[in-house]
Amino acid sequence: MTTRPLTPNEARALGVLVEKALTVPDSYPLSLNSLTLGCNQKSARDPVLNLAESDVQQALDGLKALDLAYESSGSRVSRYAHNAGRALALPSQSVVLLAVLALRGPQTVSELRANSERLHRFADLSSVEGFLDELAARSDEKGGPLVVKLPRQPGSREARWAHLLCGMPELPAAGAFGDGQALLPTPTEMEAMRAEQAALRGEIAELRSIVDRLCDELGVRRGA
Repeated sequence: MTTRPLTPNEARALGVLVEKALTVPDSYPLSLNSLTLGCNQKSARDPVLNLAESDVQQALDGLKALDLAYESSGSRVSRYAHNAGRALALPSQSVVLLAVLALRGPQTVSELRANSERLHRFADLSSVEGFLDELAARSDEKGGPLVVKLPRQPGSREARWAHLLCGMPELPAAGAFGDGQALLPTPTEMEAMRAEQAALRGEIAELRSIVDRLCDELGVRRGA
C-alpha cells in the first residue's frame, strides 16, 4: 500500500510495467533500457516524455520502496516487474484502468474501454464504470480513492476520469476550450458512436426482415 503520492515519472514507469506485462509477456520483466523506451514511447502516451535511464532508475527505486515494483532474479541483466495488484489490493481490471490513465491522462469511460482493449477486454461501458466507481470509493483504511471523476466541461459529451496516484490532478480552468472545440466528440467517441450506429442498423434490418416474412405469411401487403 502506498504511503505517499507517486511522482509523475514513477506513475509512468508503473503504467509501462503493467502495460508491457500484458502486451509483450515474452520480454517481461523489463530491462531498464526497455522500460525507458516504454516510458518515452510517442504513441499511446500523454504527455510524451523524454526520460534518461537515470530518471527511470530513480522512479524504479521509488516504486520498489513502495512495494509497487521489484527486481526479478535469474538474469544477468536486471529486470523489473510491477506488484501493483498485490500492493494496492486491487483486481487486475482495476490495475489496467489505473495504468491506462497513468499512460494517457484523463479519459472518458468510452475512451478507457477502447484504450484498454489490448490489456483487458471489458464487456461493456457499465463494466468500466463499475471498476471506476470502486476505485473512487476506496476506503481510507485501504489508502483512499485512486481515481476521481472530473467536472464535465461545458459542452463536453462525457465527463473524464483521472488517476490519483500522484495526488489530485490540476483541474482545467473554465473556458479552457473554445466553445466549438468543446462540442466536438473525440476520435474515440466518434468510433464508439459509429459502432453503435452500425449495430442499430443491423437490428433494424433484421426487424424489417421479420416484418416482411410475417406479412408474406399472413398475406398482408406491407404498408397497406
